[in-house]
Amino acid sequence: MRIAAGLVVAAGVALTAQQSVEQTAMGTKAGLEVVASFDGLGVGFIGPQGLPLGNQGRPLGNPSDNSLAVGPDHIVQVVNGAMAIFSKKGKKYNETGRVLYGPVQSNVSLFNGQGGQCEARRAGDVVVRYDQIANRWLFVLPLFQRGPVRADQPEIPKGGEPAKFQVPAVANQPGPAAPLFTPPPPAPTPPSAAAPAGRPANPAPAAPAPPRTGAPAPQSTAAPGPYGMCYAISTSSDPMGSYYRYEFLRALFPDYPRPAIWTDGYYVPTSTGDNRISETIATQKHACVVERDKMLAGQPAREQCLIIENVNFLNNADIDGTLMPPKGAPNIMLAAGGEQLSRKFEDDALYAWQVRVNWEDPSKTVAAGPQKIAVAPYHYLCDGQLTNCVPQPGAERKLDAQGDKIMARVVYRRVGNKEMIVAVHSVNTSSGGGGVRWYELNVEPRNGERALRLNQQGTYAPEGFYRWMASPAID
Repeated sequence: MRIAAGLVVAAGVALTAQQSVEQTAMGTKAGLEVVASFDGLGVGFIGPQGLPLGNQGRPLGNPSDNSLAVGPDHIVQVVNGAMAIFSKKGKKYNETGRVLYGPVQSNVSLFNGQGGQCEARRAGDVVVRYDQIANRWLFVLPLFQRGPVRADQPEIPKGGEPAKFQVPAVANQPGPAAPLFTPPPPAPTPPSAAAPAGRPANPAPAAPAPPRTGAPAPQSTAAPGPYGMCYAISTSSDPMGSYYRYEFLRALFPDYPRPAIWTDGYYVPTSTGDNRISETIATQKHACVVERDKMLAGQPAREQCLIIENVNFLNNADIDGTLMPPKGAPNIMLAAGGEQLSRKFEDDALYAWQVRVNWEDPSKTVAAGPQKIAVAPYHYLCDGQLTNCVPQPGAERKLDAQGDKIMARVVYRRVGNKEMIVAVHSVNTSSGGGGVRWYELNVEPRNGERALRLNQQGTYAPEGFYRWMASPAID
C-alpha cells in the first residue's frame, strides 16, 4: 500500500513510538512524471466567459480558498466563488486542460432562477467534490452574509443539545433540475486612445462616488437574519449539465466547510468563527449532514446539525474506492489536539468521534467520543492559523500555515476486510521549516463497537523547507 500526501509518497516508514518520526531525506524513487500542465483560475486566465473576476476590477478573494475536483472527463476548479470547468483527456476529450466553461460566479451559474439567497448573494469558500460512488458533482456554498429576518429562522444552538433539522430556505426545494447558467461572453473592450511612444494608454478615470448626505441610518435592534448553506448536486456525471439546488438556514456563521462523502449522507463540518466564545468555551464547531440519497434523486432533502465545543476544526471520513464501509457503519470524524485560542499549540494525540445519523429522529443522532489516539508529539506549524509565517521567494509577505487543523480530506478506504483512514496536518520540524505529519489508522472492532488504532505515522520534512497544507489519498 502507498499513502500519498500531496505529491509525497511515504512507504514503509518505520514507527518509533513517541520519538521523532521525521523523514529528513527524500525517497530514492524518481518523482512522478508531469503528464499535463495548464493555467487555472488566476491572473492571466481567459475562458469562454472572459477574464477572471480579479482582472475585471473585482478581486477573486484572499485567501483564495482553492478547491478542485476531478471526474472521468472533467476537472472543476473553484477559487473562492469563481468557478471554471476544464477538459480531461479520456473517452470524451483528446486533451487535458481546455477551458470549457467559466470563469463565472458559482452562485450565478448554479442557482440562477432559484429565487433564494444562494442566488442573490455572492458566496466565498465554495467547495466542489466529485462523488465517485454516484458519478455526480457536489458544490457546497456557505453564505457568510446574513439574509433577511424570517419568522422560521433557527435559534442559536448550544453544545450538548441534540441534533436538529435545519430549516429549508426555499419552498418546495429542489424543484425541477436547472441547467448550468451560461452568461453571454463579455463585450469586446473598446480600444484605448493612442498614447505617446513609450507610454501606455491610461484608462479613463472612474467617476467619483457621490458625497454622502443626511444623517447616518439608524441601527436596527431587531434580531439579525440567518446565515445559510447551499448545495448543488448534478443530475449526471457531466458538470455542465443540470443541477438540483438546496438551501438551508443556519443560525451560526458557516465558515470553512469541508464536505465528505459517506453512504448515509454528505457530511459538512464548519467552524463558527475565529474568536473565543466565552471564558469556558473557546470554540464551537457545527457538525452537519445532509441527506445524500434524497439529493441524488432530486427529492426534498433534510439537513441536521449539532454543536461540538472546545475542539479544533473537524473533518469527516470521505470514501475512496468502490468497496463501501460495512452496512450501518458510523462516519468517523477527526480533529487535532491542542487549542489555539487557549495558546495550546501542541499535543500528542488525535481525537475521533463516531457519528451515527438518524434521519427519522435527529435527537437520536449521536457523535460518540472523542476517542483519544496516542501519536508522536507535534506542534502546530506557525502556532496555528492566521499567523502568516511561511516565507515565499521574492516577497516580504508571508503565508498562512493553517497549522491547527487536520486538512481535507480525511480519507477512508476499504480493501477486503481491512478498513483504513489516512489524515495529514502541518507541523513544526526540528530543522525549523514546516513538515507534513501523516497517519494511517486502522478501523477495528473493540468491545462490540468500532475504534481507531494507529498503524503508522511520519513527518515528511527533508531539506528544512516548508511543506504544508497537504491533502492525502490512498492508491
